[in-house]
Amino acid sequence: MAEPFASFLDLESVARGDLDLSPLEAAFPRWRWHAATALGQVAARTRGARILVTNKVLVERSAICQAPGLELVCVAATGTNNVDLEAARERGIAVCNVTGYATPSVVQHVFALILCLVTRLNSYQAAVAAGAWQRSPHFCLLDFPIGELAGRTLGIVGHGELGRRVAEMGRAFGMQVLVAQRPGGPQQAQRLPLTQLLPRVDVLSLHCPLTPQTKNLLGRAQLGLMRSDALLINTARGGLVDEQALADALRAGRLGGAGVDVLSEEPPVSGSPLLARDIPNLVVTPHIAWASRESRQRLVLGVAENIRGFLAGSPRNQVA
Repeated sequence: MAEPFASFLDLESVARGDLDLSPLEAAFPRWRWHAATALGQVAARTRGARILVTNKVLVERSAICQAPGLELVCVAATGTNNVDLEAARERGIAVCNVTGYATPSVVQHVFALILCLVTRLNSYQAAVAAGAWQRSPHFCLLDFPIGELAGRTLGIVGHGELGRRVAEMGRAFGMQVLVAQRPGGPQQAQRLPLTQLLPRVDVLSLHCPLTPQTKNLLGRAQLGLMRSDALLINTARGGLVDEQALADALRAGRLGGAGVDVLSEEPPVSGSPLLARDIPNLVVTPHIAWASRESRQRLVLGVAENIRGFLAGSPRNQVA
């Protein structure tokens, strides 16, 4: 009988030769590394594995049922919606995730987006590239209004670890912070219903999970409650925002700007209203808020610790 192995289904979505994988190699002796795995390849690459690692590859019931030796699924991420948890429970397969590894990277990216928008960085960069500075009669360009964060109000939706750290950073910039009562979440003191919070904020940052209660959390009506110069930042999940409504609001000048790191479809092979080139003061990044090298190295360490804990009889971060 072949010896069991650990299978990493989508290594290149985590590491591109820039990380130290020795913690994983030390945690389990035999590995099969796959740069990427199509849905039709999952069952074959899971069969015979004792441990399966996936970042975003879907691990469906059919693949789980065809892997009699599978004991542990490690999600190399925090979200576990890509694994059929019910099927794993039925089979007695443990599922573990990694939490907290990306906080510094995400917080940094949130403020990179905010500062890019409030300073009109992209507009000025484009103006310089077009020769506007070279032709200017003055030593500087003042073609686009530049704002400051100090004294402005930051709204947070989702006040977990990420939301709290973004709030702390906002206060360091001199911002006032308001926290929303998340739809579907428990009522908490000093949190405002979203409809009351939206008209009061200059910057809104989303940090809540995508659930049936939060899908299209910001649609046309909610965006209409925001100030016309307010900024929206989404580094959480694309489905939280109605993308067409956001594109329309930006084009019509009903919103001051938006920074988006996530879309409802990733990669956006079918396109997205937010990928049009005529939308003003919009910055779209390709789901990289989490992806600093340091963050990804912490993720590798977290997966290795989950494997070691499971093999030692003390599972960590078990969600199923």
